[in-house]
Amino acid sequence: MSAAEIGVIGLGTMGAMIALNIADNGFRVAVHNRTASRIPEFMAQAGDLAERVSGHAELSDFVAALAKPRNIILMVPAGEAVDAQIAQLRPLLDSDDMIIDAGNANFHDTQRRAQDAEADGVPFLGIGVSGGAEGARFGPSIMGGGTSAAWGRVAHILEAISAKYEGTACATYMGAGGAGHFVKTVHNGIEYADMQLIAEAYGVMRDGMGMDAAACGGVFDRWNEGPLQSYLIEISGKVSAATDTETGQPMLDVILDRAGQKGTGRWTVIESQMLGTPVPVIEAAVVARNMSAARDLRLSGAAAFGDHAKTIGQDALTLDDLERALIAGKILCYAQGFDLLDKASADYGWALPMADIARVWREGCIIRSAMLNDMASALADTPGQNLALAPYFQNVIIKNVDGLRKVATVAMAAGHPVPALASALNYFDTLTSARTTANMLQAQRDYFGAHSFERTDRDGAHYGPWLDQHLQG
Repeated sequence: MSAAEIGVIGLGTMGAMIALNIADNGFRVAVHNRTASRIPEFMAQAGDLAERVSGHAELSDFVAALAKPRNIILMVPAGEAVDAQIAQLRPLLDSDDMIIDAGNANFHDTQRRAQDAEADGVPFLGIGVSGGAEGARFGPSIMGGGTSAAWGRVAHILEAISAKYEGTACATYMGAGGAGHFVKTVHNGIEYADMQLIAEAYGVMRDGMGMDAAACGGVFDRWNEGPLQSYLIEISGKVSAATDTETGQPMLDVILDRAGQKGTGRWTVIESQMLGTPVPVIEAAVVARNMSAARDLRLSGAAAFGDHAKTIGQDALTLDDLERALIAGKILCYAQGFDLLDKASADYGWALPMADIARVWREGCIIRSAMLNDMASALADTPGQNLALAPYFQNVIIKNVDGLRKVATVAMAAGHPVPALASALNYFDTLTSARTTANMLQAQRDYFGAHSFERTDRDGAHYGPWLDQHLQG
């Protein structure tokens, strides 16, 4: 076979699917895996595509199989494994050969690696890839970070393998250093929140309205034909309708209520705190996963306090109310995510292409939905403005926020936890409060720490009368 146009190291699920996708799009690809026995398994998996794939047990042979200047995608576990692979690989490469980290990296690691590469005079890319195994195989959403020149070298391959929305590639250059991985991190935070909002709606239907899994699935299917049309609503309908082949019970009813996580949602929350940009719906979703993991504690709590949840009748809450709550909650969640991207863009000097980010997420990624097209338009028309305040989404929120308020208050009054929906409502109420209670906070801070405060009637820093009292003892 002729020299490969690109290489892939790491043949786990995502790496294998990316390599097959590359070959499926007509490019020659070389592959390598630390555990060499995986290589013949992958070659057999490749089937007819194997004619465009070469597998190499030795790293040196893998490098030699690549056309110069070489482009190598790393699909290895995030963290130390990436640094170890780069350290092993770089001595075998020329100065113009490029390493591309396409794993779920923490963007701070990508920033550091990009700086190290710049100091060494070698090209480096960090790209966020979303879409799971299916997306990796047939078209993911791709968010690129590094130099524009480095992106340009492989853009034709990345755009070819990406998902397409009405013929447009869902692969875009985001900015320098860790920009691509930061955008992917926020994507994952929104994903956590979107999933939690849906799970809470399911919980209200199941525990509050007494609906079985199949009935819940029918509701999700119906919602997927309207404003909530999205991949996550679609699969929620499918998992609700599925049956366990061993017991014959609804699949959902035999799945333990303990959610896992890879940590990217937590990273989103940490970065939001560091940047001083609130993302309360995402934070509530992370907390909910952590609470789900503390199952023994929850069982103890249930035993100590008993079952206090009450049935919610159709006269108190309707399925239309639930749909409206999800619509409003989703918009407010995305508004928080894009605010965080906007703040990071300014602080890190990235000039993130906000509308293009929404466009890249329209296909291939986990949070793809019908709303993203309108979000892209709003972000292009009113750059720098909170998405909830864009004229189009103002109108959508006005039509649906009463549903959010109704669901949150009725569910909580009946003892059903809806942390993400409640956080969305509190965010909306704070966002629309011309005067908050932070004046009390500032008075308290000044009283115990002489931190000063601003006045409503004139500029400058001021202190309360309690300061003199302190000084006088």
